Amino acid sequence: MSERKVYAHYMVGITSGQTSDQWTNDINDAKSVGIDGFALNIGPSDSYTLEQMRLAFAAAESVGGFTLFPSFDMAVGEWGVQTVIDIINEFKSSSAHATRNGSPLISTFEGPGWSGNWATVRSGTGGIYLVPDWSSLGPDGVAGKLDQIDGHFSWNAWPGPGSKNLTSIEDERYIEILGDKSYMMGISPWFYTNLPQYSKNWFSTGDSLWYDRWQQAIDLLPDMIEIITWNDFGESSYISDIVGKQIVSGANAYVEGYDHSAFRAVLPYFTAAYKAGNRAISPSNGDQAIAWYRTTRASLGGDGGTVWGQGGSQSASLGTSDTVNVLTITVGEQDIQVAIGGSSQTFRTGSGGQPANFVQVPFGELTGAVSLTLGDRSVVGPSITNNLPSTGYVNFNALAIAL
Repeated sequence: MSERKVYAHYMVGITSGQTSDQWTNDINDAKSVGIDGFALNIGPSDSYTLEQMRLAFAAAESVGGFTLFPSFDMAVGEWGVQTVIDIINEFKSSSAHATRNGSPLISTFEGPGWSGNWATVRSGTGGIYLVPDWSSLGPDGVAGKLDQIDGHFSWNAWPGPGSKNLTSIEDERYIEILGDKSYMMGISPWFYTNLPQYSKNWFSTGDSLWYDRWQQAIDLLPDMIEIITWNDFGESSYISDIVGKQIVSGANAYVEGYDHSAFRAVLPYFTAAYKAGNRAISPSNGDQAIAWYRTTRASLGGDGGTVWGQGGSQSASLGTSDTVNVLTITVGEQDIQVAIGGSSQTFRTGSGGQPANFVQVPFGELTGAVSLTLGDRSVVGPSITNNLPSTGYVNFNALAIAL
């Protein structure tokens, strides 16, 4: 039986001119929190794809203990069969290429209409372990293509239109349908995009999503997990440090100043529990607390045309709560103080013997800096304000802070 692995989705399409040092930094940052590798999202038309993949694989080989695999983006253009074969053949023998059951791991973003070509790819590469994302088909649609795949990756990592919560019902259905084939579960901290040039303008996030999905994953123990994403700044799903050169035009207004790197602070606990398969989070790395929040009330101004959920019709302002969302992992019961401006509340963590706890603190009309205090450690984050950003409408992205 293959070991459980945690990967993160890495957008290669925004890395034009990226240096080897940036790849090394990203790999080290990911590896340090229990991420085993990157799924390299690549499109068929970027001239720099192979150059960046070569830099990425060289960096991963140099660092060691970290793997990569291509995720062919089938939604942005048509892939030639021979091109796919050539890319797989170039990198499959690298010591840094992820494998499953002895074959190179390969994935996609969508592309069920391309499914008939994979037999040719298998023949032309000497065999692959194919775990595509064909989430547009749903579990029942994927059930009709089981003879073409070795597993399935679900991109459905956010609540749908009109919903603030994401259950694991669909994940459970995939696991049932796949049987002895692999299931890769998608987990994401956030989603907000407002990029008219791509006809994208929606918000699809439950405020407790990062906590909920890791709890679900530890309960279900899927074969693999893919964090969506490492660096998709345009969709606000990133957990990497902000890299200015990777921010697509138009996203700066809602990304700059909205650091997500603190989401990573709890990953060593969650990834260790998932890989151990003991369904219990151990605070062996010491106490930790993170918080994420938006910096204005959702009703402060216009919504910029942003809808609640992809394909939704309601305003995004209805799909989120004005809360500071706090996730703690502690040894035993402890007090954590959450302050917003001059107002503070204290909560007891670790009750009932549960190391991981989640609490939401409404901020309503409160403004001011947000701080967390746990024992003798504290952190102060950016202020909640009554000031709209320069766009003139509400920013539905969040920022994260950690002790």
